[in-house]
Amino acid sequence: MSKIWTLLVVFCFIATASFGQRYTSEIFSDVSTSQGIYGGNITVLTVAVTGQVSKQPLQYEFYEPVGDTETERPLVILLHTGNFLPNPTNGGTGGTMRDSFIVETASRLAKMGYVACVADYRTGWNPLAQTQPERAKGLIQAAYRGIQDVRTAVRFFKKDYSENGNSFGVDTSRITVFGQGTGGYISLGAATIDNYQQLVLPKFIDANSVPMIITSVHGDIYGTSYGSFGQDTLCLPNHVGYSSEFQLCVNVGGALGDTSWLTAGDPAMISFQTTTDPFAPYAEDILTVPTTGDLIVEVQGSYTVQAKANALGNNDVMKSAGYSDVYTDRANMINDGLEGLFPFDTPTWTGATGNVEESSPWEWWDATYWSTQPHNSCPAGAPLSACNSHIINSINNPNMSKAKAMSHIDSIIGYFTPRACAVLDLPCSTVSDKEVQLTDVQLVVAPNPASNRVRFTAEAGKNITDIHLYDIQGRLVSVYHSINNTQYDLQRDGLATGLYVAKVYFEEGVVSKKIMFD
Repeated sequence: MSKIWTLLVVFCFIATASFGQRYTSEIFSDVSTSQGIYGGNITVLTVAVTGQVSKQPLQYEFYEPVGDTETERPLVILLHTGNFLPNPTNGGTGGTMRDSFIVETASRLAKMGYVACVADYRTGWNPLAQTQPERAKGLIQAAYRGIQDVRTAVRFFKKDYSENGNSFGVDTSRITVFGQGTGGYISLGAATIDNYQQLVLPKFIDANSVPMIITSVHGDIYGTSYGSFGQDTLCLPNHVGYSSEFQLCVNVGGALGDTSWLTAGDPAMISFQTTTDPFAPYAEDILTVPTTGDLIVEVQGSYTVQAKANALGNNDVMKSAGYSDVYTDRANMINDGLEGLFPFDTPTWTGATGNVEESSPWEWWDATYWSTQPHNSCPAGAPLSACNSHIINSINNPNMSKAKAMSHIDSIIGYFTPRACAVLDLPCSTVSDKEVQLTDVQLVVAPNPASNRVRFTAEAGKNITDIHLYDIQGRLVSVYHSINNTQYDLQRDGLATGLYVAKVYFEEGVVSKKIMFD
């Protein structure tokens, strides 16, 4: 009988500890994926081989939680990195829908109750063009095609909702576009380009005084009109008649082509970037070709983007939420008060060629495999990084590991989810995250340090509703839900020795308390 009772206690504890809240913690254990095509458009990749453009199917991979009964879920469209070139020509280990960061992020979001669409997009430009205007022209046109494609993906789901009975179970009023690296250029551009005239800037006009983007040639800014040049069709309309609007923009790296695109009323933005990113400026600088160092065009990174987004009031819904959590606290230490900005202040490494600055510590890859994969082309005079795909990644992420990447993804998801709740008006926690003083609830935590358990005790009438336990890296390790009592014993149950932060929730707000298991 005692054994049965023990098993019941253990089972109840596991159920309590693992039960979280939809959109803020992982409440599903399994994720299913499906593949399909969300549209089709013209790629220039075939020009180098056949001398002609061709039609490319636009593919997606859709992630959703297994066993979900909700019929309308917020959608996150994820865009991979890749320098607007296919792998391995792009000089990196990534650039596909199966990149480690993309798969991990899509899976985590689906387990939290979102649905995620990993959308492929058209690539192709010539980073080795002889002149800076030629390189700028190639890059802005590649980015333009990517912006058209993600807007096509948005319309695809809205069309499905209207004409196919919402077969994906998507809430089309709650859509996030979430780009990593090169995908960040696309998400930021899609969130800010409202009219063609925004693209007619001096830096996007070629040596012959001709705009680098012409809608009659490249199609309109949404990808809903034909574009042609001579005998070639350069844009095909997809899902015409549906809106391309979305509600939240996220960039993990990347940059904005020009901050003049950013205006009041654009979607709220959340930005993650290393402060010394060598590929995309954290503030403002001239973008360079990663493999050769050749200049391309001046762009603005996360810090400059968020400074303007905050000034315009576009992030006010997040500002007014009053977050109090370890991720917000960490970001606010170095983001100069810019809501929506999470900087990664990564170390500078000393290597054989001098100081090395990290660009994407949230990525990891199979180093053994990539060390055997040669770059498709090695231009004369190019640095070694252009000749072997894994080298450029290794140089700029010298101590890459899955554990390191996961800790950064923890921070990205931890900072994103409460803000998504506010921007998308999701039914997340009704408990205020406003910090209350310890004296308000007379919270006592003892023993501390502890060996086996810690007892949380509040004054009469001040019920503890939930406790969230984070490790010292800011990762959520346990959730204790629906306590509704002035006292709770938190059992150690396998937690490693070390320091933790317990966020103790009350109806009046939340109290953070450090606890130590010895």
